Amino acid sequence: MEIPIEKKHIDDVGDNHVMTSIQTPMTPDAFDKTDEEKIQIIQEYFKGIMETLGLDLTDDSLKGTPYRFAKMYVKELFSGLDPKNKPSISVFDNKYQYSKMLVEKNISFESACEHHFLPMRGKVNVGYISNGKVIGLSKINRIVEYYGKRPQVQERMTIQILNELQQALNTKSVIVVVDAEHLCVSSRGIKDPTSSTVTMEYGGEFLKEHERDTFIKLCN
Repeated sequence: MEIPIEKKHIDDVGDNHVMTSIQTPMTPDAFDKTDEEKIQIIQEYFKGIMETLGLDLTDDSLKGTPYRFAKMYVKELFSGLDPKNKPSISVFDNKYQYSKMLVEKNISFESACEHHFLPMRGKVNVGYISNGKVIGLSKINRIVEYYGKRPQVQERMTIQILNELQQALNTKSVIVVVDAEHLCVSSRGIKDPTSSTVTMEYGGEFLKEHERDTFIKLCN
């Protein structure tokens, strides 16, 4: 049977991980509802999904699942959608005049592919060259976590982390590399359990091949 053109387009967008915007697509009224209101609404929708699948929600093991699912989505997995959860970013004057590259590598993250809402997880490597400001190391981890805790496309997440650090540090000399496993690739579709995806964005001094090579060597 021939697949309708619209459904084929939907499948193609998802399987090819197409990114339509650098900003996470959000509606203007995204934060009109409280977290508690969102949890209640999602709970009812997911209850309907479970019932449609034929699951018995009177069973003790299942009856609390719609609430747990909704709370997890709003409070944990997708908490990075809400700007109120954005970490405060502290930067300091580079009083010790450290002028070489600073690298923080192997930052673990977990996110979700926005096409299938399946997990993607991996490591982020970040480097920057100070233009007079330095950032607390834990803040880099928190920036990665914030942009990971939302439905994502890996290319967008890479750019968002880069832009945030460039703005905070007032320098273009930032580089971000993300290496991630996508469960939408490993557990469905092609079902390849060994592949990973690597994305890279950079600016400033990292436009120079020597600086990029140095960063990559330090990360390896």
